[in-house]
Amino acid sequence: MLKIFSGNSNRPLAQEICAYLGTSLGAADIRTFSDGEIAVEITENVRGGDIFVVQSICTPGNDNLMELLLMIDAFKRASANRITAVIPYYGYARQDRKVAPRVPISAKLVADLLTAAGASRVLTAELHAGQIQGFFNIPVDNLFSAPVLLPYLRSRIGSEPVSVVSPDAGGVERARAFAKRLGASLAIIDKRRAQEDESEIAGKANRDVIEMNVIGEVNGRIAILVDDMVDTAGTLTTAAKGLQDAGAQAVIACCTHAVLSGPAIERVRTSALEELVVTNSIPIRPEAQETGKVRVLSLATLIGESIRRIHNEESISSLFV
Repeated sequence: MLKIFSGNSNRPLAQEICAYLGTSLGAADIRTFSDGEIAVEITENVRGGDIFVVQSICTPGNDNLMELLLMIDAFKRASANRITAVIPYYGYARQDRKVAPRVPISAKLVADLLTAAGASRVLTAELHAGQIQGFFNIPVDNLFSAPVLLPYLRSRIGSEPVSVVSPDAGGVERARAFAKRLGASLAIIDKRRAQEDESEIAGKANRDVIEMNVIGEVNGRIAILVDDMVDTAGTLTTAAKGLQDAGAQAVIACCTHAVLSGPAIERVRTSALEELVVTNSIPIRPEAQETGKVRVLSLATLIGESIRRIHNEESISSLFV
C-alpha cells in the first residue's frame, strides 16, 4: 500500500508527485497552537503501509523539520510498515563539519533526529556534500537534478558555444559533469576574499568577495554557472559580472535549491544574469518570479519515479546522472 503525505513546505510538489503516480495525497491535519507548538494527526489508516513523507527543511527551517519529525513519529506509532522521508532540500546541510572550535555538526544531528523519529530511509536531492549520506545508518538515496536541468539547458543554448562555470573550486566536479553532457568547455571562478582584519563581518564564510578571476575560456560563449544552491546570491551575481567582463555573450545560472534569502532577489533582479534556472525543491516566492529572470523546473517526475521504484523494490541507480 503506497501512500504519499506532505507537510506544509512542499504541498504543491507532493500533489504533482501524486499526479505522476496516479494516487491521491494522504490526509493529515497539521496545525500550530497559540504557543507555537506543532500538532500532527494522520486522519486515515496507514497500518502496514509504505509511507513517503514529502517535506523540505526550508524556511521556516525549524518548523518544517519539527513537522517532519512529528509526522514520522505519528506514522511509526500508527504501525506503518516503512517510512521514507522525502526531503527535496536537506536543511542544515552546509553545517556538515567543524569549521571552528565548539560548534555543532548540525547536518549529523538532523540525521540522528530523523532516524530516532522512525524514518526507515531517506530520499533527497543534491546534498550539499555527498558525504552526508554517511551520517545515516539507514539507506539514503541522493538524487541529482541533472535529468531535469540538462534538457532545458540544451534547448536554451541551441548550437551556441558554451562554457560551464563552477563558482568555486568545491563545485568543479558538478560543473565537469554538466560540461561533459553538454559538450561544453569548463571554467572555474577563482575567488579571493578579504583578509579578516578588512571585514567587519565575523567568520570566514561571511567575508565579502573582493576579487574574482576566471580560469578558462568564456569570451564569446554562453557561460552557465552551475551550483547546488543559491542563498543570498552574492557569489553568484558577482561571478556573473566577472564573466560578463571576461567577454561572455550571456550568463545563465543553474541551481537546484533556490533558498533566495535576504537580499538575493534584488541582487538577481539587478545582476548581469540573463536567467536563473532552479527547481521547485523549495517553494519559490512570488517576488522571485516577478523578476522575470527566474525559471522554475519541477522535480516531480524525478522524485515520483524514484518513489515508484523504491516501492516496487527496483533499482533507481539509472536515475543518477
